[in-house]
Amino acid sequence: MDQNKSLFDMMPSKTAFWIGFGTAILSLCTLGFIILGSCMLKGTCNLPTDTTAVDKSQAAAGTGAAATAPTAAASVTVSKIAPVDKDDHILGDVNAPVTIVEYSDFQCPYCAKFHATLQKVTDDYAGKVRWVYRHYPLSFHDQAQNAAEAAECAGEQGKFWEYGDKLVLSQDTLGDVTYDKIATDLGLNTTKFDTCLSSDTYLDRITSDTKEGSAVGVSGTPATFIYKTNAKGTDTVTVIKGAQTESAVHAAIDALLK
Repeated sequence: MDQNKSLFDMMPSKTAFWIGFGTAILSLCTLGFIILGSCMLKGTCNLPTDTTAVDKSQAAAGTGAAATAPTAAASVTVSKIAPVDKDDHILGDVNAPVTIVEYSDFQCPYCAKFHATLQKVTDDYAGKVRWVYRHYPLSFHDQAQNAAEAAECAGEQGKFWEYGDKLVLSQDTLGDVTYDKIATDLGLNTTKFDTCLSSDTYLDRITSDTKEGSAVGVSGTPATFIYKTNAKGTDTVTVIKGAQTESAVHAAIDALLK
């Protein structure tokens, strides 16, 4: 045997090729890991910031929007948001100085989380904010549309908010049995409720809410717009995407109350 031959020279050519290829890939991965770890520790990595990609990935998970900090979006003005009227579902003082318009989905887990946040905010700012709920059922939530209709049918009997509160706590069991149970628990006229639900009485209203939301830039839920109740049409609106924290909502409201 030639003493000058290496181990690779003694191997079949195909085996030597794959071992060499694997070694090269492993070396490149190790080098890349070292470089990435170094720049992240130094805070100098230039990573992609495509928020559209983030929005799409979170939409698949049920939020439909990146949980970015609330911003005063110059492209969204009060005039672009459908005016609040007597047909809207309003919680809090109808004449409150600050309006919170939320587009939401009763089957969305992020909406459930943010629902609790807005409940607390409405209590904290009693007399200062009014919370307006509008529907935006996401197509990949199979019960979102039905749940919205059920809430509207409960609203026909003056129990929209109470019914909605129970829906977000029952997301794992949404369906006809749950809708009837909640109606019974709230003391609704179940015959009237069932007739309303089976006839799609409020389908047009829900569709209208969704179209209005899309027109102002809503693509996922929860999507929230905060502004002065008597603001001029050209005034900008604070936009909150996703299930933001209570403190973030407080900050947006406090800025308007100054």
